[in-house]
Amino acid sequence: MAEAISVARPYAIAAFDAASKQGDLKVWSDMLLSAADAVIHPEVRALITSPRVARSQLEDLMLALCGDKISAPGRNFIKLVVESQRLILLPEIAAMFETMRAEAEKSVDVMVTSAFDLNEAQKQKITAAMKKRMGREIRLSCKTDRELLGGIIIRTGDKVIDGSARTHLSELANALA
Repeated sequence: MAEAISVARPYAIAAFDAASKQGDLKVWSDMLLSAADAVIHPEVRALITSPRVARSQLEDLMLALCGDKISAPGRNFIKLVVESQRLILLPEIAAMFETMRAEAEKSVDVMVTSAFDLNEAQKQKITAAMKKRMGREIRLSCKTDRELLGGIIIRTGDKVIDGSARTHLSELANALA
């Protein structure tokens, strides 16, 4: 894993530099995520790792899978990754690119899991509180998990704020045991 990240880093930096020069971080982000999603599939992964498949075929396959999400510079990047035999690293490249993009945009992804659907006022309140706490723009994603019973869990990067009823009940049970 560490080796994959080390090998992927120069490609992520090159993609980020190209996207920054063009002012198209979002377009590059969409393209890299689309390409990374494509190589995750077992069928595509089998083709990528097969010595019988020519690089030109892999290039055509990846460009077709990315479809209209890819720009001319993006095509060149995919060609470079194919020629370098680094297609398998696209998920790592995309993840590193997203980290650099978030840093450049001074934003952070926040995932809120709640027992019930949140209304707009609740979402805005969470966004404002997290923006104040983190000093960054917040990109909020919400999902519902009925097993929480009540409350919410907020995740951003490696930080977790667990205010779920399930966790509080579990802690109470442990304290009483």
